[in-house]
Amino acid sequence: MHPMVTTSPQSRKSVSTLPNFTDLYAVDELLGDDERLIRDTVRAFVRKRALPVIDEHFEAGTFPHELVDGIAQLGLLGMHLDGYGCAGASALAYGVACEELEAGDSGLRSFVSVQGSLAMFPIWAYGSEEQKQRYLPEMAAGRMIGCFGLTESDAGSDPASMQTRAHLDGDDWIISGSKMWITNGSIADVAVVWARTESGIRGFLIDKGTPGFTASDVHRKLSLRASVTSELHLDSVRVSAGQMLPEAQGLRAPLSCLNEARYGISWGALGAARACFESAVEYSKTRLVFGKPLAGYQLTQLKLAEMATRLVQGRLVTWRLSQLKDAGQAHPVQVSLAKRANVRLALDIAREARTILGANGITLEYPVIRHMTNLESVLTYEGTEEVHTLILGKAITGEDAFG
Repeated sequence: MHPMVTTSPQSRKSVSTLPNFTDLYAVDELLGDDERLIRDTVRAFVRKRALPVIDEHFEAGTFPHELVDGIAQLGLLGMHLDGYGCAGASALAYGVACEELEAGDSGLRSFVSVQGSLAMFPIWAYGSEEQKQRYLPEMAAGRMIGCFGLTESDAGSDPASMQTRAHLDGDDWIISGSKMWITNGSIADVAVVWARTESGIRGFLIDKGTPGFTASDVHRKLSLRASVTSELHLDSVRVSAGQMLPEAQGLRAPLSCLNEARYGISWGALGAARACFESAVEYSKTRLVFGKPLAGYQLTQLKLAEMATRLVQGRLVTWRLSQLKDAGQAHPVQVSLAKRANVRLALDIAREARTILGANGITLEYPVIRHMTNLESVLTYEGTEEVHTLILGKAITGEDAFG
């Protein structure tokens, strides 16, 4: 017979208080003091400065420029990079900040992601010391805005098919082509543009105002309306050899930048999901249907229980991914899994929350429809759901199904 398993008085203690309904597995308790401070500071900024204006900007289709200085003063621009005026924060801290920003609006998190992970990171990782000194301190302070020019209208999920070309002319590079769906494009002071050369794909830093380089905004968007989305036009743009990123060669370089941004998205999507969930819970408690709160009906509780469960699953995934990233052990496949899973669960939560709010759910009196439409873009950018599915499929089976 096996001996009877006994438990200590410590393990038999009952839980006296229920965790917050948005964090039922108490993942917040796994954060360190620095991460909690960042969480609370960014959350307060979003509630005080962003939420009062974001609906108006979303409705008008304008970017909240007035928030940029505050975001920079919090040290959020390039916060996960070391040196050159950057905060040198942990991956976990960066993730927590992304969650709080996107609880405000996906456009806020997109702005910070593009600035830090897509514009500053390639300079930090692949640039010359002169380039780092010139650009990074200004970008960290928010005095210089950047964008990332990889995607083309006919080369989105297949960046290897890009048509933008660069060739040498003496000591200068001549770049021609166009880039599409570029966040921050028309407000950027510098664009990180990727082009095909005789020696492979290379990255170039193109300053605003360079002859032949222009940007035009994409209008009539019904998603990410509080974010700038542009097309970049390069008509025989001439830049010096010193504007090429010397250590970036081949697709590996821009894909590593995307990997940084995808990590932030996996956290940010949870912020949008949490905001929708909180709105649905609050509404269900106050909305009376047939004489009692909507929250008192089984179908409503089923929806809320599913939302809470998915939030827990997503938060545990990102927390573990943060551990791996801070230890230098995160694999791109793990980032793909987190981006794919968390954006999908966030979109599902937003759509379910909308049903709880009924007709009120389609108005900007509540944040749900704004988050829901934003997440339709988040599902697509930085690798579509289908692309991340194939990345996972290849990792699992060893078979490449992209072709």
